Amino acid sequence: MLEVHQRIGVEHQGTVDATVVLDHEQRERGRLLLRSENDEEIRLFLKRGKALIVGEYLQAKCGRVIQIIGATEAVAQASCDDWPTFARACYHLGNRHVKIFVGDRQLHIKPDHVLEEMLLLMGLKIEHKQQVFIPESGAYQHAH
Repeated sequence: MLEVHQRIGVEHQGTVDATVVLDHEQRERGRLLLRSENDEEIRLFLKRGKALIVGEYLQAKCGRVIQIIGATEAVAQASCDDWPTFARACYHLGNRHVKIFVGDRQLHIKPDHVLEEMLLLMGLKIEHKQQVFIPESGAYQHAH
């Protein structure tokens, strides 16, 4: 069993001893019991309040290095051709504190039939996809 208390960032030149595949909700947590891709038990004991980043490296107490990989998960992609409609959609989702990835006149959210209906009524097109979900980190990410 690997016990992890230390983050070493997204830059690492050495050997990676294990990888773990985590979805967005798992990456939000600092305390987890995981299994690596080679079936090793890994226990995370990280400071709370900062989500794990896809591609981030962690170091176990024994010195071994673990890399975080993003899991493919269901997302709803909403898109439109004009900026005002897109801006209104982002405003309404933000007003509801929805986790969101923002791209060029497209956004990704976790599937939710109520939110998707609202976006459709606003004139956006919805597609369901399987991909790594990496929402915006928020305005207060670096606040203390």
